Amino acid sequence: MHKIKPIIAWFQENRPVAESELNYDSPFHLLIAVILSAQCTDKRVNMITPPLFERFPNPCDLAEASFEEVFDYIRSISFPNNKANHLIGMARKLRDDFNSIVPEEVDQLQTLPGVGRKTANVIASVIYNKPVIAVDTHVFRTARRLGLSQGKDVDAVEKDLTELIPEELRPIAHHWLILHGRYICTARKPKCEACGLQAHCDTYRSETGKSENG
Repeated sequence: MHKIKPIIAWFQENRPVAESELNYDSPFHLLIAVILSAQCTDKRVNMITPPLFERFPNPCDLAEASFEEVFDYIRSISFPNNKANHLIGMARKLRDDFNSIVPEEVDQLQTLPGVGRKTANVIASVIYNKPVIAVDTHVFRTARRLGLSQGKDVDAVEKDLTELIPEELRPIAHHWLILHGRYICTARKPKCEACGLQAHCDTYRSETGKSENG
């Protein structure tokens, strides 16, 4: 039995509900939030988005905004200059090319300014329940430490996870791995003693000399 099965079983029992920690009230607003979350915490994004969402409820409104106005709303997050330009460009393309509707397909999403593969996968997964895995820094780290992938980059890790995880579980598995990486399998001081996946973790077992069967 591949280790993915007991890992999935553990998550299903211990984290039956796993979802984005970004606050949003529409696909368009989630897209804004995910673009803003690049190299920034969800907590910080959630602090600044309520007035931004109220001011720009739809792509048409944001498409007509000036750089200066958008920048003022997001000045406290990382890379506000680039992100202000991305948000306006994204809204204009949604308005002009997609009838102001956030597209479902990953390839179409990636044509939007500020939307890379990870962001596209998040939107496709969260909004449209597509069987894709978005690999951010938490997913990348957690998957490699557990031994689910030895990929050297996010594309390789995404490919491995896509092959391992059943289609119907990929949307929630994305959140399982993000939340586990954010709160347990942290970058600098992983909380291994509090982790229920010790027995299935390559890194933990290699560092402690313990086998998968204890």
